[in-house]
Amino acid sequence: MIKIMLIAATMLGAGSAYADEVIIHRDAPREVVVEPPASSTTVEHRSSSDGCATKSVHSENDMGDSKTVTKSNCD
Repeated sequence: MIKIMLIAATMLGAGSAYADEVIIHRDAPREVVVEPPASSTTVEHRSSSDGCATKSVHSENDMGDSKTVTKSNCD
């Protein structure tokens, strides 16, 4: 019985010695850079004598896709 306990104690002692030698390597996170697509934007402001103001924004990207948004404000 004492032999079994001695062998078990030796195995546990050897196992804990290896636990002190564990090295964990971690890589730095990779940087991701996303550049916005180049676009041209035109802003046009108009106001009329009846008190209405209109703002139009026209955008176009490299691929030729375009979008126009118009907002009117009449008092």
